[in-house]
Amino acid sequence: MPKIRIRQIKSASGHTGDQRRTVEALGIRTMNHAVEHEDTPQIRGMIFKVRHLVRVEEVER
Repeated sequence: MPKIRIRQIKSASGHTGDQRRTVEALGIRTMNHAVEHEDTPQIRGMIFKVRHLVRVEEVER
């Protein structure tokens, strides 16, 4: 299964609580912190919810 890298590019403070919790659930801790996840529909849904706060790129194997 392909992997994707998710990097936070904008602060979640000042946004709704569910968006802050979504960023936290993705495993992102601070600004410019990047995490890798498998590309699943559940992860894509989380990314869609906070798409204005993160940058997504595919990881080359």
